[in-house]
Amino acid sequence: MANLTSSTSNFLLLEFSSDRELQILHFFVFLALYLTTLVGNLFIIVIIAIDYRLHTPMYFFLMNLAICDLGTICVTVPKSMFNSLMNSRLISFSECVAQVFFFFLFEVLDFVLLTIMAHDRHIAICNPLQYEINMNKQSCIHMVVITWIIGLFYAILHTSGTFSIRFCSNTVNQFYCEIPKLLQLSCSNLYLIEMGLLVISSGAVIGCFAFIIATYVQIFSAVYRILSIQGQKKALSTCLPHLLVISLLTSTGLFVYARPPSNISSTLDLLLAVLYAIVPPMLNPFIYSMRNKEIQTALWKLVKH
Repeated sequence: MANLTSSTSNFLLLEFSSDRELQILHFFVFLALYLTTLVGNLFIIVIIAIDYRLHTPMYFFLMNLAICDLGTICVTVPKSMFNSLMNSRLISFSECVAQVFFFFLFEVLDFVLLTIMAHDRHIAICNPLQYEINMNKQSCIHMVVITWIIGLFYAILHTSGTFSIRFCSNTVNQFYCEIPKLLQLSCSNLYLIEMGLLVISSGAVIGCFAFIIATYVQIFSAVYRILSIQGQKKALSTCLPHLLVISLLTSTGLFVYARPPSNISSTLDLLLAVLYAIVPPMLNPFIYSMRNKEIQTALWKLVKH
């Protein structure tokens, strides 16, 4: 096949089905998932923004996490829905670049924010007297700004690395433009550079995950020393949702990207990508609000008004 440079005008995405009825079904299923994610995360953002009692570091980071989850879902799902509705597989080169850039950006932001939130819980439980000093408003804003700088740096680095290669095909074996699937289309050795960058990024993710694990070992040790059962429950109630969100993101990511090479079917590969790209952003708002009395109180107050 003739080489396709990075100036190719279109890519072809993997479709869920060539059957028209299943395409329409896919559209409505994705629409339901999209709207659920949209409403859930907007609910978190609005509730935290309007209720002054939730203007604390923990909820400030949670609001930023909800913004990132909104970004993640908006990058991938609408284009897939549009293609199913129009019976198309096309995505323009510029749209593909945008998907790679913003998806990578929001995924990096998600993971760094979850790491910061672990640090926040560690100080709140292990060093409560230092909490207001270390987690003041200015410090929290600085942390979020640094998080965005890190995310933008990694997104620019990987997007430029991915689209500097020559492509031997324009058929992406996924429902959105995903870096590993794009690298499989390479017919030049330049893809090795991007693979190296991905390995370095994976090391950074492992480092963040190790920090979170070490942090929670100290947190649980501190909680164990609390004499009051009520105090233990209160401390754990702020940690469990965070742990569930981390577990959901890392387990789905490992399931998709860390599995050994195999002759996996395109359909299963597609479903695994949905599991990783759509399920965590959709469930995160429900995990954080399910047993959170402060958010439930704020919601009740909003409904009454």
